[in-house]
Parts: sequence; C-alpha cells; structure tokens
Amino acid sequence: MSYESGDFDRVVRFDSRLLGSVDNAPHINTGPTPMGAAGRPQLSLVPDQIDVAPATEDDQWQERALCAQTDPEAFFPEKGGSTREAKRICQGCEVKDACLEYALAHDERFGIWGGLSERERRRLKRGII
Repeated sequence: MSYESGDFDRVVRFDSRLLGSVDNAPHINTGPTPMGAAGRPQLSLVPDQIDVAPATEDDQWQERALCAQTDPEAFFPEKGGSTREAKRICQGCEVKDACLEYALAHDERFGIWGGLSERERRRLKRGII
C-alpha cells in the first residue's frame, strides 16, 4: 500500500496515560508576561539571561593553547588531508600535554589534539604507541 492511499483504519492512538500527571508539579512564578500586538502574549525565543558555567582550572589551558590563535581548519583537516601544520603548531605549545589528556578523557574522535591524530590517539589508548 502506498503512502498516498494511506491506511487510516489502522491509526495508532496516542495514550495520554503515558505522560504522567502534572497535578502535583510545582508552579514557578516567572512574573508578568509582556503583551504584544492584539493583546497576545509576547514570547521571546532568546532567554533574558544566559547561564554560562565559569571556566574551571581544567578548562583554562584552552585559553593558552596556540591552536586557539590559529586557523581551526588546520586542526580538523579533510579525510586524507595533511596534519603536518597542526602537529608543528602543537610541538611548540605549552599546553600540549593538557590538550592530549583532555582529548583522551573526552574521547575526542576528530581533529588533532595534543599533537596526535584520531588514529594516533586510538593507538595510544590501546597501548600500541
């Protein structure tokens, strides 16, 4: 049977019991809703305030990384592309070890991190390097 003809006799009904109850959910008062044209509520897609987690000591190495000051495309080359330039930059970077530790801990699968490619990091994890 094709999609166009449809089999509307076998429609699966949504079971609202799967949603659970909201009767006991706490109400959070967010203040008055600004009114827009024609007396409709004016809703914003952008929050008034964005909560940004403060940088931790673990993340501060990223600010000192040389790659943050260069073209990111060098560190994420196309498949088969050269990694030479990125690795050269990594060799002179003071946070190379922290970068590699981060990549290994977060299972980064793309790009050059700590002077190693994805393949080299996989080998390092397996103990081949």
